[in-house]
Amino acid sequence: MAWVLIIVAGLLEVAWSIGMKYTDGFTRLVPSLMTGAGIVASMLLLSQAARTLPIGTAYGVWVGIGAAGAAVVGMLVLGEPANAARIFFVALLLVAVVGLKATSGH
Repeated sequence: MAWVLIIVAGLLEVAWSIGMKYTDGFTRLVPSLMTGAGIVASMLLLSQAARTLPIGTAYGVWVGIGAAGAAVVGMLVLGEPANAARIFFVALLLVAVVGLKATSGH
């Protein structure tokens, strides 16, 4: 169950990080409230998963999903550069996430 929580928390991290783009420096109310809610929900799920998973693994996977997901959404949706180097490094993030999961003992 902890792994499901981490995955959902990571996806929420992607959502709130992309959401910050639409807050206009937290000057737009609805995007700001949605982004804040995403941050809180993501952290709550991370904290619940960390009750049973090692914190280094839980946090590393959470950050990895969030960083890789935000980069991919940025490239696919927001028109950010999608060159070979960026794709390679996103792939490295995903390899690291899988490696943390595989070596966690859970």
